[in-house]
Amino acid sequence: MIPTRLTRTILWEILRFFVVALVVLTTIILLIAVARELIRKGLGPMAVLHLLPFAMPISLQHAVPATALFSVCCVYGRMAADGEVSTVKSSGISPLRLLQPAIVFAALLSPIAVYCSDMAVSWGKPGVKRVVLLSIEDIAYKVLEAQHSFTSDHGFSIHVREIKDRRMISPTVVIRGRGKEAFEVTASEGQLVMDEERQALVLKLVDSKVVRGRGFGGTLPGESTFEIPLGNALSEDDTASKSPSELPLRLISREKSRQREDTHAAIGKLAAFTGFALLQSRPETIGGPEAQGIHSSLASSRHRLTRLRTEPWRRWAEGFTCFFFVFVGAPLAILAKTSDYWTTFGMCFLPIILIYYPLFLFGLDQAKAGDLPPYGVWTGNVVLAGIGTILMTKVRRY
Repeated sequence: MIPTRLTRTILWEILRFFVVALVVLTTIILLIAVARELIRKGLGPMAVLHLLPFAMPISLQHAVPATALFSVCCVYGRMAADGEVSTVKSSGISPLRLLQPAIVFAALLSPIAVYCSDMAVSWGKPGVKRVVLLSIEDIAYKVLEAQHSFTSDHGFSIHVREIKDRRMISPTVVIRGRGKEAFEVTASEGQLVMDEERQALVLKLVDSKVVRGRGFGGTLPGESTFEIPLGNALSEDDTASKSPSELPLRLISREKSRQREDTHAAIGKLAAFTGFALLQSRPETIGGPEAQGIHSSLASSRHRLTRLRTEPWRRWAEGFTCFFFVFVGAPLAILAKTSDYWTTFGMCFLPIILIYYPLFLFGLDQAKAGDLPPYGVWTGNVVLAGIGTILMTKVRRY
């Protein structure tokens, strides 16, 4: 066994590098993420402040694995370059013993990284969307004032002649509802108001003219109100309509059970429809529009169920990249024998990135499509484990 004092020294060095690097990298990612939303969406100062807490777990999600790798590369690269590893081996202690603090550190850090990943996708990203959505009124006015035109992802666009005291002069609004016919509204002036309670953007227009479809419409003198629904983007409790990637781990099991019941119900509905069609001697309806709608609903339900099964495996695989990055990076840093921090980190980080992420994305895509079982997302981690084992063997013979 290596002396307790040496273990503590190595662990302290790893923690010291980790904390400093984590603060720096998280701050950089945080500033980039916020700046990107600020530039793309035109958020105001208060919206940016509200955005920061939600952006924090997103930043940590990406920063923790990289800083864990950086810290062990720095520590073990310096130890190997200064001859400390050779000295320990000459005293009869296996170099593998030196790696124990890093392995324990990574094993304890990985569940924390899983929690950060869970917070990032289930709380951070939806929170960012919510802040941006609640600021859509201010964003629209800023864009209209600068460009006289604003197009939203929520199915509407606005063109104005000018903006005066938050009033739109000669606005033209085109609203494209889901599954509904688009219509165009022109007015002498109007205002935008965000109604959070009703989850809608309210258009207050004066002397408006509505044109729907192929020229059908009419004139509405005086003030008229139009609502643009924003869907369930502001709802926090509607788990059934949320993407599996936005659900916290604690709710996925319950949602998976509900989705399984919906899938069985869709299968029963399809079987009943087919049976009635055959009993009524109407086989042509089996391939008709109604049957196609049931098939589409069943396929959608099965796809969501597959994603719900895959999502927990993805969260844990992402979190445990900390462990496998360290498992490969620590022995590789010893074999590299260089005290230059960035050289060591580059030698370890680039190969890991080039190997791990393509395999992870491949496994994730195949698992979501149902071509691989849910644990297929661990493909990249398993490959890193194999590479790390080979490197550990070389370190033992160091």
